[in-house]
Amino acid sequence: MTKQMNHFRLLVYRMPTKPTAGRVAVWRQLKKIGSIYLQQSVCVFPDNAELRRDLAPILRRIEEAGGEFHLLPLRRLDADEEHKLINRFLDQTASHYREIVENCEVNFTKEIEFETYRKNFTYEEAEEIRSEFEKICAWFERVRHRDWFGAPNEADARGWLQRCEQMLEEFEAKVYESQEEGSSENTSARPPARRRPGLTSRSGSARVQLSA
Repeated sequence: MTKQMNHFRLLVYRMPTKPTAGRVAVWRQLKKIGSIYLQQSVCVFPDNAELRRDLAPILRRIEEAGGEFHLLPLRRLDADEEHKLINRFLDQTASHYREIVENCEVNFTKEIEFETYRKNFTYEEAEEIRSEFEKICAWFERVRHRDWFGAPNEADARGWLQRCEQMLEEFEAKVYESQEEGSSENTSARPPARRRPGLTSRSGSARVQLSA
């Protein structure tokens, strides 16, 4: 896989020190597209069409903020230097995967365990937990999309996402059962309608609203 990605680009840029928000925004966007920083305001990334498209609005932002940049191709790296760069990308991506695993193992799992302990089987809680799960999945997809060299932690992160999905489905099943039981109890506990003397009773169908 590494032989297919032997071309890189080096970005060297300078921005005004004020406002700080502009410099931080550029740094964040460059990190988001998968660049690695060799030092301050000097970063490198694989040279492919998709990354060049992602980079274009960032370069415009640098210029609009009164900064300047140099975008240089790195075509002929020796084997040792290429190996060092690839290892930097692998370390960065593997770190992202570890963070996803930690989020699943600590935050997501503990949240479901806590709400199960509280017996907080409500539709609103299930929706909140599913929203968190979808955020983790989107995070995983972003990292996987920038995993150009096959970081080793991808399988662990994918496995934890599958476990989280199973835990979520089990929690949602408990929510559904709780809502069903609550609806049944409310229906059976409803007192019979009283008839007023001399009047004919009117039968009406009761609406039971399920939150499942």
